Amino acid sequence: MSRPEDLLPPELYYDEKRSAQYTSNTRIQKIQAEMTQRALSLLQLQSPSLVLDVGCGSGLSGALLSAAGHTWVGVDVSAAMLGVALERDAAGDMLLADAGQGLAFRPGAFDAALSVSALQWLCNAENAEESAEGRLRRFFEALYGCLRRGARAVCQFYPRDERQKKLVAGAAIRAGFGAGLLEDGAGTKQVKVYLVLTVGGVGDITNVVDGLEGVEVDDTRRRKKGDRTSRRDEILRTKERALGKGKIVKASSKYTGRKRRVQF
Repeated sequence: MSRPEDLLPPELYYDEKRSAQYTSNTRIQKIQAEMTQRALSLLQLQSPSLVLDVGCGSGLSGALLSAAGHTWVGVDVSAAMLGVALERDAAGDMLLADAGQGLAFRPGAFDAALSVSALQWLCNAENAEESAEGRLRRFFEALYGCLRRGARAVCQFYPRDERQKKLVAGAAIRAGFGAGLLEDGAGTKQVKVYLVLTVGGVGDITNVVDGLEGVEVDDTRRRKKGDRTSRRDEILRTKERALGKGKIVKASSKYTGRKRRVQF
């Protein structure tokens, strides 16, 4: 069966008819609610918070955020989906925008962020001037910037394969996040993948819940004799391997791998 993101860009795939069908489908409502509740448990919000919902769609996740006492702002690329959200009197403020082009919010604006079933869409480039790497980089850099220090983000997504899983997680690390991958139902057709992110490396992600499964990162670019790979590249690859094992990873910066002079 073809994946939706292989058929059309999201703004075209989710037209008025599909958006209405998606929102009224009781099976989808149930799955969406379960994944949103899981994301909320991973966010561990202790008080009413301002939450960014990336790929908010018709506001199904937003309804649960509101029920939990949180205020939310949603972003989605489908005008039809946002139209359904308005018809449903969704409580959040919603913006029509492509997250793959960045997020136009002031620094540190949000206490947390979640995204349900959206990140896989960013892995598609619709023209020769775009790339999955560029879209993911812009998204994660903007997301990192608009979250306050110590904030957490949880992104549930459906990776096509291990390569795509590594692509998404690696982009988050390079943007500066501490990161871990959690798989619910690993080894089954109902597996759900959650990318858990922290700003500033606060907290040990491996202790968020029991059963954090490590995802092995296959590094086929190991340094060989005569290889001109920089120390910074080696460090970033080591961080990717640690991420794959579900470990906390210190945030990267422009100083990562920089040689320091010894002071006497």
